[in-house]
Amino acid sequence: MDSALDLKEIPQADNIVMLIGWRQWADAGSISSALPKYLVEENKARFIGSIKNDGFYLFQFPGTHDLVRPVIRFKDGFPKALEIPENKFYYTEIDGNGVVIFLGEEPHLDAERYVATVLDAAKKLNVTRIVGFGGVYAEVPYDKERSVSSVYSLPTLKDELKDLSVNFSNYEGGASIGAYICRRAADRQMAYVSFYAFVPTFDLTNVSITGSSMRLENDYMAWLNVMRRVNHFLKISFDLADLETKSEKLVSILDEKIAELDSNSPESGLRSYFDTLADAFDEVPFNPLASVWENEIRRLLDEDEIE
Repeated sequence: MDSALDLKEIPQADNIVMLIGWRQWADAGSISSALPKYLVEENKARFIGSIKNDGFYLFQFPGTHDLVRPVIRFKDGFPKALEIPENKFYYTEIDGNGVVIFLGEEPHLDAERYVATVLDAAKKLNVTRIVGFGGVYAEVPYDKERSVSSVYSLPTLKDELKDLSVNFSNYEGGASIGAYICRRAADRQMAYVSFYAFVPTFDLTNVSITGSSMRLENDYMAWLNVMRRVNHFLKISFDLADLETKSEKLVSILDEKIAELDSNSPESGLRSYFDTLADAFDEVPFNPLASVWENEIRRLLDEDEIE
């Protein structure tokens, strides 16, 4: 096991799962970075360990000023704080299930060893399933349920994911950290799934009253849509009431802002732009109760046949 792994505690529970996210490339809507942090805070998860920063991060790129440098803060000449990349494990329990939440910083170097260290931690913590988060910007409506794409490490997971109203990714290109860990989890026969939500971004180049583009930085609706699937997939009941409120408020604020802009400049084409997006969008709501009712009805019918 790599010496970069520093676990302070090995929690004990009958079933332990892991949620993982990073400050990373595929972080539209802050799904990968801010959602895990939110879950840590909301569920009062405690710190149980970390991955040390030995050899995973650059100090600088030649020709750049401060693109990747750590941030230092001085007060009256004294170094009060140094912000360096952090990779921390937290732990909480929900419905008797252990939940490890990992929040990390996508590595600059030695991704192979970094990913191996994350998977080593999952093994040492007796994790049965890992769920990763990611976000991708797309020109989609802000007031519709987000489309969610998924990748998985074991063929047996596909049937479970079919019930979650996800699209299976056919992406080819540069690998995100989540995609990398999915492949290495497959090599180890470990159960890993990623949920990538498509987060609204708007091309407003043809709308005269605004800038060229706009996007959602903290997409609470995407967080909610992903977490509903996490609850169903892991059979855990994270309390999502606060996210439901935040999601509704987000849509309400955007409704009001767009209505105000359209009222002030009806000739801008803003309303027409959003109407066109909505008309072209094929919303696929995720309703976990539908499959529950379907299974229950099937069970009752089977019982009637037996009688």
